[in-house]
Amino acid sequence: MQMRDAVEADAERLAEMTDAPADVLRNLVHDRTVRVLEDDGEIAGFVSYDARDRTVHVTQIEGPAAGLETLLSEPLGFARAEGMAAELVVPEDGPAVEEAALAAGFEAVGSGPRFEGRPTTRFRAEDP
Repeated sequence: MQMRDAVEADAERLAEMTDAPADVLRNLVHDRTVRVLEDDGEIAGFVSYDARDRTVHVTQIEGPAAGLETLLSEPLGFARAEGMAAELVVPEDGPAVEEAALAAGFEAVGSGPRFEGRPTTRFRAEDP
């Protein structure tokens, strides 16, 4: 599996993965840092993140359980290089993401905001 920067042409595939409109994912590619995970030339997953207030915020992550830790290494690496913390919010029904976050070095630090009515847990990596 290989990582690369997302490009606008990836929006259709990212939309398929998230059940969101392609225009929304096209905007995501323009407004955030988005890295895609490819397996044999096909997009298998992606992670998007941005940085504000000395924290790198993972805004979206999708992919197979086996690739989630690799995807999380991207925002963590950026945070490390910039001397920032990293955070992500995981819905209660996201055990694969939660396991990957813990394996990547995040710690559960409490509940996060509700997302589409579902409870979430906030994960943070200080000085990753």
